[in-house]
Amino acid sequence: MSTNLMLQEPPSALRLITQAYTSLLIIGFALLPTQFIAYLYFQQDPALKFEDHLFHEFAIAVATLEGLFVTYVTWRCYRSSGEPLLRWLTLGFLAFVLIYTLHGAFTGMAHRNIWLFLLYGPASRLAMSILLFVGLLSYNRPSDGLEKRSDTRAWLTWIGLFLTMDLAVALVAYSPYAGHPVVRLSMEGGALLFSALNVAVLLMRRIHSPLMVVFGVSVAWFALSSLAFILAAPWNHMWWLAHAIFAGGFFLLSYGVVQAFRTTQSFATIYSQEEMTARLAKSMADTQKALQQVKLSNRRLERLAATDPLTGAGNRRHFIKHIGAEIARAKRTGAPLSLLSLDLDHFKDINDSRGHSVGDEVLRVFVRKCLEAIRPYDSVARVGGEEFMVLLPGATLDAAGAVAERLRSAIERTAFDVGAGPSVGVTISVGVSEFRRDGDTLDGFLNVADQRLYRAKFEGRNRVVVA
Repeated sequence: MSTNLMLQEPPSALRLITQAYTSLLIIGFALLPTQFIAYLYFQQDPALKFEDHLFHEFAIAVATLEGLFVTYVTWRCYRSSGEPLLRWLTLGFLAFVLIYTLHGAFTGMAHRNIWLFLLYGPASRLAMSILLFVGLLSYNRPSDGLEKRSDTRAWLTWIGLFLTMDLAVALVAYSPYAGHPVVRLSMEGGALLFSALNVAVLLMRRIHSPLMVVFGVSVAWFALSSLAFILAAPWNHMWWLAHAIFAGGFFLLSYGVVQAFRTTQSFATIYSQEEMTARLAKSMADTQKALQQVKLSNRRLERLAATDPLTGAGNRRHFIKHIGAEIARAKRTGAPLSLLSLDLDHFKDINDSRGHSVGDEVLRVFVRKCLEAIRPYDSVARVGGEEFMVLLPGATLDAAGAVAERLRSAIERTAFDVGAGPSVGVTISVGVSEFRRDGDTLDGFLNVADQRLYRAKFEGRNRVVVA
């Protein structure tokens, strides 16, 4: 399957339907705990309870260890990216751990001072929901500087604040107001309110990145767990369900943190599937364009390496290689192969009297005349200052001599109108050789053509010597 087919855009209607279906799935999953809450609220027997202190202590110990791990991973992500949201996430996890741990530690106090046992749960959820809300408000803000990320005093200050909250909860638990419904409801209701505000802000700001969707579902579960705690009584099934809902939200949020740690170590730079597909398509297009540019550049380099930059004719290195290939073909097929060795007569006089710029233009016009006089599959090369060679595949010595004479006559009749002065008259001397007849090796073939060129110049120039 081709890359273009793989990246072909689906129909817009199908895209809208699947997008709506995905949104409904996310909403359904975020509201899933409401079904269990409603079922227990209307169906549970108020007399049914499950009071197991050891199980509760074990569950809180596991939650504490997981909370410490997730706090550390979040902190490492923050140290790497400096993202403010991750700073507040770290503080939220840390607050939950330092306050919620005492909810498990005081399980044995459930029958002596139940408020010392109960109030640490809503206090931990309230602190965490507030810090998550502040973190959400800082989403996509500039990264913190390195100095702020490594400021130990700031972290110690927050730890001190959370321990102070532990002490404050203990004082409330031993106060005459501990059993007043407002105390517990204000904390649990506050956690519910701030968790709901998190979801509302996500929706209003249209934040749809994958990790922030996980964040939104998690805080929705935190809100529903607070609702379940408000409706529950200690140790009944609704109370245990509230713990399970909060644990599910915590697991989801910790999954998001771990995903951030394993990828970009940021919540803001993880892309959705649509963004990844678009980026992949753009990258593929950019890569394809770059490959085309490379191929074009390579062809240009090959052409530059094979041609004379002044005249556009082939250069000596490339021409010798081409002659070698034609000789090999002539040996295989037995076809004739001839060569012209040309030299512009008295070219030095042109350079001396009219200047090198005029001489360069004479060379360029000469090459154009050569190309007009030979066949398309013949080739011309500049092998010296004013020395040229023309290779004639399939031409016998007599046919090559006729081509050379036609070229010599055309150059003699041409008025080279170059520069500001009068036109320049140019003549050429040509030596002709045929492969096998005048030599069956590359060097022999070339030497004979050169010898005949020298003979043409020695005999008075402006002539062709064939034999």
